[in-house]
Amino acid sequence: MDDLRGLTVRTARPEDAADLARIYIESWQDTYAGVISHALLSAMSLKAHTARWQATIKAMDRHGAAVLVAEDANFGPLGLCSLGRARDRGLGFEGEVYTLYVDPVFMGRGAGRALLCGAFEALKDRKLRSCLIWAHARNNACFFYEAMGGRRVATRTTRLLGELTPEIGFGWKRLMARRPERPIQSRSGQS
Repeated sequence: MDDLRGLTVRTARPEDAADLARIYIESWQDTYAGVISHALLSAMSLKAHTARWQATIKAMDRHGAAVLVAEDANFGPLGLCSLGRARDRGLGFEGEVYTLYVDPVFMGRGAGRALLCGAFEALKDRKLRSCLIWAHARNNACFFYEAMGGRRVATRTTRLLGELTPEIGFGWKRLMARRPERPIQSRSGQS
C-alpha cells in the first residue's frame, strides 16, 4: 500500500470520540494479542471507551494538554495521540506523549510519523522542549520510537489491567523540527 495522500493532523473534537475509541480498541487487540489476556482484550467496550475519549478531549484543553487526530481525506480518522506535561518530572523531561495509536489497517503508511511530529510541534507550542513516551516492553512501537530518534532512557514496571507490565521510556531531550518526507497539514479543531 502507498502512503496516504490526504493525511492531516488536527486537534480532536468531542465528536471524534467514537472513531478514537474504535482505533484505540482495535490497536490494543492487534498489538497486545498474546501479551494481554484475550478475555480482557475482547471485553473492551466501544461505548465505554467512546465516553472516556469524549471526556478526555474535553478535559485536555483545560489542562494545557491535547488529543490529536490523524485523518485521511478518503478514509477519515485513522490515528490518535494525546500529550501534555510529563507526569513524572523526575526523569528530566518536560512533555510527554501519553498515547499514540494507529488503526492496524493503516500501520506503516505514515500516520504514526505524522502524529508524533504533530505531538512534538504541539509540545513546543506549549513551551515544552523535551518529551518522554512510555511503551510496553513487548510493543513493536519500541522500534518506531527508536527510528524516530527516541533513546531508551528508563524502565519501570506498572499495572496494566491488573497485571504487572514492564515498560520502556523513550526520550527526546530536545524537540527539533523533524519533518516527515512530505508536509503535514495541521488544522486546529474547535472544542
